Amino acid sequence: MTPEFWRMGATPVPVTEIDRIARAMEADGWDGLAVGEAHGLLPDPYVALALAATATTTLGVGTAVAVPLRHPMLAADAMATVQGVSSGRASFSLARGDGAMKVLQRKPMPVAQFEAYVRQVQGFLRGDDVEMDGAVASMGRLGTIDPSLDFPKPSVNVAATGPRMITMAARYADGVSFAVGAGIERLAQCRDLVLGTCRADGRDPEEVMLGAYVQVAVCDGEADRARARDVIRGLVMTHSRFSGFEGTALPEVSGDDHRPIQRSLDAMEGVLRSSAGGTARTSGGAPGELEFYPREAVDDAFIDRFGIVGSAEYCAGRLQEILDAGIARVYIGTRGVGIDLEERNTRRIGREVLPLLRRNGAARPTRIASAEVRR
Repeated sequence: MTPEFWRMGATPVPVTEIDRIARAMEADGWDGLAVGEAHGLLPDPYVALALAATATTTLGVGTAVAVPLRHPMLAADAMATVQGVSSGRASFSLARGDGAMKVLQRKPMPVAQFEAYVRQVQGFLRGDDVEMDGAVASMGRLGTIDPSLDFPKPSVNVAATGPRMITMAARYADGVSFAVGAGIERLAQCRDLVLGTCRADGRDPEEVMLGAYVQVAVCDGEADRARARDVIRGLVMTHSRFSGFEGTALPEVSGDDHRPIQRSLDAMEGVLRSSAGGTARTSGGAPGELEFYPREAVDDAFIDRFGIVGSAEYCAGRLQEILDAGIARVYIGTRGVGIDLEERNTRRIGREVLPLLRRNGAARPTRIASAEVRR
């Protein structure tokens, strides 16, 4: 399977110009643009994706992630529409919901309930008759009524961190993407769980696309490293706290990471549950530049462990190791909310990192990676 690199993170600002931003990403070599769903914090993802799709010709468009707040038919119908508007370039990534749920003062959907949600979304996208609460509904007529929407269903990908979610995704989704950081050992554990589940259930592992959420920032030497860390600091907080989803760190988490994961979880509770959380303007910043994330929650060493920060060659080397671990789609987090509104890091990754990964015969910069980690 050809590797794919999708830009994800805070929805591009201004969203009213996402057509221009999407064209730039396509020109810079990105395979896809993914946006999240967090009502009251981020713009509606399906509107943003439709605008991006109509402005591009090859760029994939998708959610990363959508959350189970909409009725399964409404969510499936919205993504089927994006699939038609994009002429088949859409991808549907779902998760139980964390930040989006906290904004509504709710808890994430339980795994068993989310499994039912995924299976229902899959059924609606296939055009099946789907039974819900004793009644049957279907989207089977959608492509007949409007032939412009008569495309194969978009793939349904589940973002997962813990073993129950990974196992469920391996059974019922078209793909599973791991939100566990850039560490190869933990990614390999997640991969092996998917492969083992598929084999135990008699499913061909090749049917399940493996993905990973990885936060990446390119910098020019040590003097530029602090700026680069800040660009992805919020994304590291967001994704690391999924390993403490139920209030305690998962058993797979190393001892050194328990404290920063708990601090990320606690810090984001206040931001997400408050109606004014994260709205402090950055000193001297432009509209939209915010101090959204509590800076003290994670230290520099944790950002370097969980994410990838370094030269283009170093970033490419670390990403190649992830590909070598069997990951086919990498959702690269390029910036958090309120920072790098010009998408400079996105451009650098597209123009400097991705060509290194795609160049035929390019040597893997393993020695460079090892040197920078030690530093």
